[in-house]
Amino acid sequence: MKGLMNTQLGAVVIDPDVIAQYAGSVAIECFGIVGMAMVNVKDGLVKLLMRDNLTRGVNVAIRDNRITLNFHVIVSYGVSISAVADNLISNVKYKVEAFTGMTIEKINIFVEGVRVID
Repeated sequence: MKGLMNTQLGAVVIDPDVIAQYAGSVAIECFGIVGMAMVNVKDGLVKLLMRDNLTRGVNVAIRDNRITLNFHVIVSYGVSISAVADNLISNVKYKVEAFTGMTIEKINIFVEGVRVID
């Protein structure tokens, strides 16, 4: 479902892919996040996504103008996952709500892997 806001001049419709792209770009700017991950369910393989494919690591669900985000991330080795998750949630919640004008209902984070950064 798409996000819909009615104004006095008309309606604004936001596609979930736009929200996913923006949320993914905000997420990879967070400390401790190496990148977004795409999971191949059939093989059980996790693939690190480049900036071009950020939408594959983020799932967006919109219901009654409330957004639920699912992030599949790869974190940096040696950092506290709970600290990274708290940072990711607060940054994404603030920036996506300001960007879309809609409310974030839930943010789920799935840590798909750990990677050592040189």
